[in-house]
Amino acid sequence: MNTDDLIAIDIHTHAEVSCWNPFDNYGEEYDRAADKYFGSNRRPTIAETVAYYRERKIGLVMFTVDSESKLGRRRIPNEEICEAAKANSDMMIAFASIDPHKGKMGAREARRLIEEHGVKGFKFHPTVQDFLPYDRMAWPIYEVIAEYRLPAIFHSGHSGIGSGMRCGGGLRLQNSNPMLLEDVAIDFPDMEIVIAHPSWPWQDEALSLALHKPNIWIDLSGWSPKYFPQQLVQYANTLLKDRMLFGSDYPLITPERWMKDFDEAGFKDLVKPLILKDNAMRLMRLGPYRESAASV
Repeated sequence: MNTDDLIAIDIHTHAEVSCWNPFDNYGEEYDRAADKYFGSNRRPTIAETVAYYRERKIGLVMFTVDSESKLGRRRIPNEEICEAAKANSDMMIAFASIDPHKGKMGAREARRLIEEHGVKGFKFHPTVQDFLPYDRMAWPIYEVIAEYRLPAIFHSGHSGIGSGMRCGGGLRLQNSNPMLLEDVAIDFPDMEIVIAHPSWPWQDEALSLALHKPNIWIDLSGWSPKYFPQQLVQYANTLLKDRMLFGSDYPLITPERWMKDFDEAGFKDLVKPLILKDNAMRLMRLGPYRESAASV
């Protein structure tokens, strides 16, 4: 990634449409519920997303969510995202998603994706994938991620997926309490763990965990910054300024909207570059980066 040419790095974008596989409309009611919740029905292809970010000189990390076990929906191939990242390596990085229920077979896939396709990290969604982060069934995949010292992003807090559906679509919000990541952080100190989103209704738990465990980061995706809890902004400006990351949750939230609201949300001018780009560079070891933001 040519970070000098980028104004920011968006750590949290989704692949929504596969150009390799035929459209799978199974479980499409989850999409409609999410569209209503977020007020958006954008479903760009991977190529359209890349072009959108390139035009704006913003780097991006992209992934899908493998929820085949819980939702029964065919996932977008991790390899498809990897091929796009290779073709746009100046501004795009591929993360993979593997359903933790796949256990040792999932661990084999993780290793292959790292060694053969250049995957640089992983995404988990405990609510949609229907697992508890500390469940030992996920350990084989975590072991591979830790071996290669790669980051893993975990959804946290409320989920727009299932919101408003009968029984919330059968999805359990409790699986995404960030405190459930504590055992993972202890047992896998070489795996950098990114807590995705303001973790409402567990924001204080996320902040406490990040303050206590140096391998815990927080990405600020999924919400407009104007709605961030006050304590999140406070810690981003002070004790956790070197472990906060820009993420949009595109296409559900656009980087333009996020960055505009970010400018007006009370973040210190000296901290903004850390959140927008420098911290992501340090997390993913991209080019020359500051080892610590402590002097800011």
